[in-house]
Amino acid sequence: MHEWMTDNGQTPHLVVDAAIDGVAVPRQYIRDGKIVLNASYTATSALMIKNDWVTFGARFDGSPFEVQVPLNAILGIYARETGEGMIFSDDDPAPGAPPVPPTKPTGGDEPRRPQLKVVK
Repeated sequence: MHEWMTDNGQTPHLVVDAAIDGVAVPRQYIRDGKIVLNASYTATSALMIKNDWVTFGARFDGSPFEVQVPLNAILGIYARETGEGMIFSDDDPAPGAPPVPPTKPTGGDEPRRPQLKVVK
């Protein structure tokens, strides 16, 4: 999403849950337990988006700060210009998580054999 927004001339903003362990953001900008970060290349330095972390340097009221955000703390990403983006849900499975196996039918322990019938 970040790359797509950048390629289309939009400014990506991250909505971050500041209460998650490992989040390093300026505390004075947290509102209702969340912070919105401008994650554009022009607003950050050394922006790194990895599988587990987003890190970058930024200035807040002129003071430099090294931002560190674990991916599980990112609640959403949206474009400043349009407000369009994606909000992530706690109900969404983590990427690469195995699907939940279907439950076994109740009844006998023996597997059922398929039955075929000729239809004319």
